[in-house]
Amino acid sequence: MPAYGPADAPYLRLLARGAPVEEYERPVLAARAEGAGPTVLAELERAKLLALRVRAELEGRRRREAELSALFETAGDLAGLRDLDSVLQAIVHRARSLLGTDVAYLSLNDRKAGDTYMRVTEGSVSARFQRVRLGMGEGLGGLVAQTAMPYVTESYFDDERFCHTSSIDSAVHDEGLVAILGVPLVLGTGVIGVLYAADRRARVFEREQIALLASLASLAAVAIDTANLLEETRSALADLGAANETIRTHSAALERASEVHDRLTELVLRGGGVDDVADAVSHVLAGTVRVVGHDHEPVPGELADAVARSRKDGRAVRQGGTWAAAVTAGGELLGALLLRGHPELGPVDQRTLERAAMVTSLLLLARRNAAEAEQRFRGELLDDLLDAPHRDPRLLRERAARLRADLDAPHIVLAARIDDETDGSSDRLRLWSAASHIAATHRGLAAARDGGTVLLLPLERHTDASTAPTASSTARRIARELGSAVRAAVTVGASNPVAAPAARPGSVALAYAEAQRCGDALRALGRAGEGAAGADFGFLGLLLTDARDVDGFVHRTIGNVADYDVRRGTELVRTLDAYFSSGMSPVRTKDALHVHVNTVAQRLERISQLLGPDWQSPDRALEIQLALRLHRLSAGQD
Repeated sequence: MPAYGPADAPYLRLLARGAPVEEYERPVLAARAEGAGPTVLAELERAKLLALRVRAELEGRRRREAELSALFETAGDLAGLRDLDSVLQAIVHRARSLLGTDVAYLSLNDRKAGDTYMRVTEGSVSARFQRVRLGMGEGLGGLVAQTAMPYVTESYFDDERFCHTSSIDSAVHDEGLVAILGVPLVLGTGVIGVLYAADRRARVFEREQIALLASLASLAAVAIDTANLLEETRSALADLGAANETIRTHSAALERASEVHDRLTELVLRGGGVDDVADAVSHVLAGTVRVVGHDHEPVPGELADAVARSRKDGRAVRQGGTWAAAVTAGGELLGALLLRGHPELGPVDQRTLERAAMVTSLLLLARRNAAEAEQRFRGELLDDLLDAPHRDPRLLRERAARLRADLDAPHIVLAARIDDETDGSSDRLRLWSAASHIAATHRGLAAARDGGTVLLLPLERHTDASTAPTASSTARRIARELGSAVRAAVTVGASNPVAAPAARPGSVALAYAEAQRCGDALRALGRAGEGAAGADFGFLGLLLTDARDVDGFVHRTIGNVADYDVRRGTELVRTLDAYFSSGMSPVRTKDALHVHVNTVAQRLERISQLLGPDWQSPDRALEIQLALRLHRLSAGQD
């Protein structure tokens, strides 16, 4: 639908107050008198013709409403006939009662199927009989429906005038019927059904009985015709109401379009984001609008085709109960707006959703430009920390502050690299972009380096030390997030925490080398696509990290046992050492310790509780023995 212009305004006012036809010439005459140009006059003529068509349509619908209302009032005189099922049941009941038959029933013709089906029965006991359908010309009823003539038989199964079929005969046999009288329900020149009276014994129906049943059939036909007229009247009134509702809906849509235009303008001027656009459109269109694609959730697979068609046509597209409007810029798909909860949209509301998609694309482009500039600044700062260790710490802190980063807080360095690259430069660019997004959201830094990406992220503080993030947990999380973002396996190695990168810029380069070694170790061990720090490699971590944290390794491995000895005054560490020295034999261990074998068993059970049930597995046993040796060395016992 074309948008309204200035020429439409006077005619909308004339329509609103129901002005007579002659007044529709005044805007054109006034414009000519004022010396308006041909373009303006042509636009006014177009608006006049459109307004006159709308006025004629409204007048025609008003006349139709008046005619149908009068028809409805006339049909109201047949108030007792509005419930068609009750009327037909009453006629069938009266037929059975007056003719004194065992069964009475009524069938109606099905024009589409070309047969007649049972509608109402009384006295019937057979479910098959109540569901039977008769083809035209089949059985007594089919013959009545075909010829529009009454038929009667004293003994149905002995009467050769009728076309007997197995299905009809089986149904009549189940009901036990013998004598049957059928008369047509005639409406105009056509037959719409058959009214029957039947007995379960041989019987001769008198002429008066046939005439009586025919009269009842005429009443049934009138009742059906009346009900059909009432239904047509209700349908016509519903159509008229729908037309009026369409006009009201269109007016409301224009108001909503004006409202959303004002809201979007205000939103852009005050620096709102794409989620604010979605909220504004959700409110105006009374539905739920989501932004998908870009850095939001991906486009749902079942709506990908709708988004593609919207991108191609530049229009909002409906698929199922969802409307999709592609967000594009220069042919590039940036995302889409998805509207749910509003399955029907008029042209004005569709245009409103499309306009919101256009505003969203402008906001995304502006944000992308700002984000790219910030990514460059973060990468340059991290490059200086890695390559220029003698930079002035004060200047580093100032540059970091502009990026909302605190280089005096503990940080960890992570080295990330895509495994099995399919498109080298493109894959590395996606990795750097995803890492830059993580760095920006966590107030860290990211830069492309050595075929991968390096990140410097603050180690998050936590009130509960047992649940606080570590270098290992951070590496695993970043590997998952980067892998999901680039849809490829990303291996991430992490360094031990760097206390204050600004105070000691050179420490960042050392930490980066440590993170690289951890990543290389993961790939060498066949664990590509994972994340880990030195602590995850057990005693191998002592070789990978620059810290050479012997005490940390010992504490992580047998710290629970040593602490238990300190608290309880036990000798679990000595027992553990003797157990391994004795070839993991409890008997030889009790000889070495000069205790009873039951004492050894009790101590080993306590050790299992402290170290876990798998402490005797080959991998754990090797690390525990190394930790015991380092523990003895640190205590000066070797």
